[in-house]
Amino acid sequence: QVQLVESGGGSVQAGGSLRLSCAASGSSLGFAGMGWYRQSPRKARELVATITNTRSTNYADSAKGRFTISIDNARMTVYLQMDSLIDEDTAVYYCSAVAIDGIRYWGQGTQVTVSS
Repeated sequence: QVQLVESGGGSVQAGGSLRLSCAASGSSLGFAGMGWYRQSPRKARELVATITNTRSTNYADSAKGRFTISIDNARMTVYLQMDSLIDEDTAVYYCSAVAIDGIRYWGQGTQVTVSS
């Protein structure tokens, strides 16, 4: 059974940094890609950044220049380094992984709160 375990969320002041981690387990096929999405109250879940197993990346406009996604394929772990955080980054951040067979999995979410 595939599991995604997130860590690294918390509270930070505006301008600060956080690093999220997501460790995947339980997939004998491996993953084609992993990524981060976020959802704040009264808003739909939105993409933050994704990365493939060949390290091709994609960022939301709001994340470009401030966030960096990376992956450790050997550990099946994806990271999101978030710098220059702003109030609008406050949300629950979800890790997502797409297996080689195309099935998408989600983590339980980790809260990020930015205060000014």
